Amino acid sequence: MTMDESDPRTGLEKATEAVRDATEAVQTTTESIAGAIEDSRQPGGVLNEVTQLAREAPLRSLALAFLVGCIVACRSDWSP
Repeated sequence: MTMDESDPRTGLEKATEAVRDATEAVQTTTESIAGAIEDSRQPGGVLNEVTQLAREAPLRSLALAFLVGCIVACRSDWSP
C-alpha cells in the first residue's frame, strides 16, 4: 500500500478515523439490536412468548432446543 502524496493526513490520522467510524457503526448496531430485543420483550412479542413457554415447560423447551441444535449441526455437515 502506498501513501498518496496529495493526501496530507498521516497514517495515524487515517487509522484513528477508521477506528472512529468502526466504533460508530458498532454503537449504532448495538442500539438497533437492543431496541429490537426490547420490542420483542413486550407482551405479545416473540421473545416474551418464548420466555413464557420456557417457564411453563422447561423440559420440553430444552428438548426442542436440543433438536433444533441437532438439525442445524446436521445441515452444516451437509454443506459443500
